[in-house]
Amino acid sequence: MAAEVRVEMGPVGLIVHPPEESGTVLLHLPHDRGASLALDTPPSGGPRSARAVAAELARATGATVVCAHFRAEFPAALQDALSAYELCARTGPVVLAGERLGAGLGAALMVHLRDSGAALPRCAVFVSALLDLTMQGRSVWLNAGAETTFDVTRLRRQVADYAGALPRTDAELNPLYANLHGLPPIGLLVAGTDPLLDDSLAFAARAARDRVTVDLRVTPDLAALRAGSPGFARDVVDRNGGALPDTAHLVS
Repeated sequence: MAAEVRVEMGPVGLIVHPPEESGTVLLHLPHDRGASLALDTPPSGGPRSARAVAAELARATGATVVCAHFRAEFPAALQDALSAYELCARTGPVVLAGERLGAGLGAALMVHLRDSGAALPRCAVFVSALLDLTMQGRSVWLNAGAETTFDVTRLRRQVADYAGALPRTDAELNPLYANLHGLPPIGLLVAGTDPLLDDSLAFAARAARDRVTVDLRVTPDLAALRAGSPGFARDVVDRNGGALPDTAHLVS
């Protein structure tokens, strides 16, 4: 039986406490931005909920996971992510994690923090990351039919709502077009059949050119990615996260 986690509602979204807390704070930006407001678990058979992902991360890393809510459009989403980060950072350094659109927001958050002179996360872990909002990578259409659970059409609509009137190549909006110098170590986990495969490949190359430490791993398919993501997060956090102060006061 999987060890129990404790879930509470905090000021910026769900707070998931692991069975044995290490003191690490992990700020998780989910793809489904609204799921971080729900304490209930959705019906089985669909995609994993943000709560389920946060629970896996908490068990694997020993971190208290703050699963943040953010608005559907930019730059309001960045403002929400910044508020969540500042709340976590009150206790010390933070580890950042994100999936798909949440991963792209996380990368944009790190660029914003660097440019404003704020303390950066210790490291970041991005899974199936949407890191190029132009969605022009060849894998978007080459892999569109490979994974029946991945709805590329819906994702395009979400990206259109998120970007609004901003150019898709705006460096503040689109991490792939930003200067990445000075960012902390980044772990990228993606599937070979993932429509967003090229996002991680291109971002890893861009980060390497900007002298950012990158750990890129490619799994055979999305099922292997889901199975391997908690262990991958643990590896990245263990190498770069360290023990952080207690976070009990994050829950309101």
